[in-house]
Amino acid sequence: MRRFIRGFGQFWYDFLIGDDWKLAAAVVTTLAIGAVVLLTFSPPEKVFTPILGAALMVAFVVALRIDTRGK
Repeated sequence: MRRFIRGFGQFWYDFLIGDDWKLAAAVVTTLAIGAVVLLTFSPPEKVFTPILGAALMVAFVVALRIDTRGK
């Protein structure tokens, strides 16, 4: 049973985090900020959804840029 739980945990870690924890952190942070904005201000869906999508893309690009910049 312990082996199953460990394997299950490793699968989900690799699936969600993968090789780059910065991308996962950027997405989680953006979604958390979006959830706070949604619960606090209740913006209309037609406005909020595209803005959240754009914020996710920006977070992804920033995380990729950090990983690929020259030293």
